[in-house]
Formats: sequence, C-alpha cells, structure tokens
Amino acid sequence: MRFGVTGHRVLPPGIAERAMDHWRRVLPTGAGLLGVSSLADGADQLFADHVLATGGTLEAVLPWAGYGGSLTDGSRARFDDLVRAAATVITLPGAEASDQSFLAAGQTLVDRCDHLFALWDGLPARGLGGTADVVAYARARGCPVTVLWVDGIQRD
Repeated sequence: MRFGVTGHRVLPPGIAERAMDHWRRVLPTGAGLLGVSSLADGADQLFADHVLATGGTLEAVLPWAGYGGSLTDGSRARFDDLVRAAATVITLPGAEASDQSFLAAGQTLVDRCDHLFALWDGLPARGLGGTADVVAYARARGCPVTVLWVDGIQRD
C-alpha cells in the first residue's frame, strides 16, 4: 500500500504529535512503508521524515521544477535533503507557482496513493489546491482519507 499526505504548512501545537503517534500505531515500518509527499513545510515534511526514519521508501511529487525555492528558509534545506533521499521524484511540468500547479500536485499525489492522511482543520482551502481541495479530490476518487486534527485547535 502507498500512503500519501496532505496538510497545512504551519501546524499548531499538538497536531504534529497526534499525527506522529497515529503513524507509529498504524503504519508498517521498513520496506513495507511507501510514502508519497510533496515535501512542503509542515505536514508534508513531517510525514516524509517519518517514512524515512522508519526505513520506508519516499516518493516525492513536486508541483514544478523550482518548487524548493518557494519554501521558507527554514524548510528549504530539509526539502533538499528529502529530495535527495526520495527513491522517486516526480516533477510536474509547471514553470512557476500557481494555484493550478498546487492542485495538479495534490491530485497526482492522490492518484499515486491508496490511503491519504490529512493534517487538516476541516475548513475550506485558502487557495485552489489547498488541503480541502486535495481531500475532496481523494474522497471523490474513493481514496480513503484519515483526518488527523485535534478538536478545538485552530491554525493561524
């Protein structure tokens, strides 16, 4: 099985811990774990780190070739490390940041996984291709989605 992730780039306190606890309980380790991520800061990098730390195989889906340059300074170095560690890197044919690029990457990620984890507050996307759009696409495709959030916690 391939497991994918979508989620917010800034995670409020408690969310990362909940996700990590859940993944430790339900996911296989070693060669049995194949994780798919777009490697953005927040949920994407958290999941990618978990996959690699447990000996799994990481597949990256990038919205365009220069995607890493769009990330915050704090997550750009980690992004570069994760790209190097990924067994497969799929770069979509976009030239720059756009809502369409983010949506296409989210849809490609869903198309490549059997189960999607969403670190999502349940609110509408703040732009096309956001977490809510990826979750809606997964559900429409019949891909199981596990939402990992803590009731009462709001993101900035």
